[in-house]
Amino acid sequence: MPKLVSMERISLKGSKDVNEKMIQDYIFENPSCLGLGDLTALTKEKTQPAGGRLDILMADDNNTRYEIEIQLGETDPSHIIRTIEYWDTERKRYKKYDHVAVIVAEEITGRFMNVIQLFNGNIPIVALQLAAYKMSDGELALVFTKVLDQITSADEEEEEYEATDRKYWEARSTKEQLKVVDGVFEQCEPLKEFEMKYNKFYIGLTKNGIATNPVLFRPRKSYVYMHFYRIKDEEEFGPKLDAAGLTYDYFTRSAEIRVRLNKLKDYSDNKELIDEMAALAVANKS
Repeated sequence: MPKLVSMERISLKGSKDVNEKMIQDYIFENPSCLGLGDLTALTKEKTQPAGGRLDILMADDNNTRYEIEIQLGETDPSHIIRTIEYWDTERKRYKKYDHVAVIVAEEITGRFMNVIQLFNGNIPIVALQLAAYKMSDGELALVFTKVLDQITSADEEEEEYEATDRKYWEARSTKEQLKVVDGVFEQCEPLKEFEMKYNKFYIGLTKNGIATNPVLFRPRKSYVYMHFYRIKDEEEFGPKLDAAGLTYDYFTRSAEIRVRLNKLKDYSDNKELIDEMAALAVANKS
């Protein structure tokens, strides 16, 4: 019968015997300790173009890279910002991979959770709380607990949202931005066979009364996000969007391009390009 023992939890930040470099080395040499699957450690202390060094970079077999930042003690604003900055830099430099930001800290504070919620699911991020326990023989046991899993943009088919109406969106966004949606919908040739449907979190499409969303809209207060799904290769449209001066994001997991339209003119000036993207999304949906 196994012997039951108690362990003493200690603070690593206040420890004279353990430093952040030791924790970094342990994680790098034992990727499985994080509980994030079968990861391969790629590099430590990776220098960033804008300054600073990424603690650890790991990867899995699903074309995903993990930008990992470690902090002894509790999370603080600079730690959060640094982690997101490194994640953003890596995803922009290495676009063929998916990227996940990972924060490891002894205490994941409520303030951290509040800050992450502000990003509204646009940053795939994992938070791991690290606990250290002193064993009777003097050795330390490290336990990593996931307190926040990835929050990512989901494929529109994965979610069923409550139907709403135009007044709901006029209050959530503005009448002016709803006019942008109207203008794009009326002028975009590939969308002629669809009707608009107001849902709680997006304005989608229906065809013959059936919801189908190869393209959808998410109006904000001062702009509109237009989403195109099943665009399998960013390189097909990324350079064209850059040349047009349009702000966009590409989400590899959902094969989705999200384009920001500040006004209807952004669409009108680039109608051929946006219609081409919409046509491909509609064709791939069929």
